Amino acid sequence: MNWDRVEGNWKQLKGKVQEKWGDLTDDDFDRIAGQREQLIGEIQTRYGIAKDEAEKQVDDWSRNIQ
Repeated sequence: MNWDRVEGNWKQLKGKVQEKWGDLTDDDFDRIAGQREQLIGEIQTRYGIAKDEAEKQVDDWSRNIQ
């Protein structure tokens, strides 16, 4: 799924994001608001991983969602 569709359907996709990255909070989701870079930054912060790893995870996730 391209990122424009993710952003447009953010409210519906939050549950799938939370399944993948359960450490993200409701406040995180409000800050992210469907923005790819915000999601990557929050994943980096919560999970203590490098930006390139967070980007890979987000890209893999977005390719595999229905």
